[in-house]
Amino acid sequence: MEFIAQFIDIILHVDKYLAVLLAQYGTWIYVILFAIVFCETGLVVTPFLPGDSLLFVAGALAATSGGGFDIGILIAVLLAAAILGDNTNYWVGRWAGKRILAWGDKSRYFNRKAFDMTHEYYEKHGGKTMLVARFMPFVRTFAPFVAGVGNMAYPRYFLFDLAGAFLWVFSLCLAGYWFGNLPWVRSNLSFIVFGTIALSLVPLVLAWARQRLAAKAS
Repeated sequence: MEFIAQFIDIILHVDKYLAVLLAQYGTWIYVILFAIVFCETGLVVTPFLPGDSLLFVAGALAATSGGGFDIGILIAVLLAAAILGDNTNYWVGRWAGKRILAWGDKSRYFNRKAFDMTHEYYEKHGGKTMLVARFMPFVRTFAPFVAGVGNMAYPRYFLFDLAGAFLWVFSLCLAGYWFGNLPWVRSNLSFIVFGTIALSLVPLVLAWARQRLAAKAS
């Protein structure tokens, strides 16, 4: 319970935590942000790390740091972290997929039909999946791994992942940079953070609802 409380506190007051880190570590804040975004996008065991809210608040902090936190460098660092994280996740998935295929019929847990369906899905819809998943907490952590396991063609994967990374980083960082320090925004930052998270989960909820309705109809 204490861990959950601390995690919620970080999410709610990510602006204060970032400000303290900037004051204590200066330009090393770029390394810290790189590590957080890389882990959130590149390691399937850390999907709980802040993503959308972190980018928004980092952009807002860049607008008021008096030159100590440059928006151009920030965007470049976060872009690199998001792209490298996703690609690490993808290739770990590819490695895992090869091991799964090697098991073949020797393992009762391996379903070749399901594996082939996953591959077919990502070949057909993997591009839009990667774009949409980028704006969905938790899903953006697992989507690259599943794309790798499903053996999605890498050039196609990389193209859409690159586009998604640019859209994600630029939109949230610049939104924070331009609007994050407006008095109304700052006084309601907690609500905006949770609102951003809630909106990003809407596509996931809608997809689940459609799946449930389709299952009932059949």
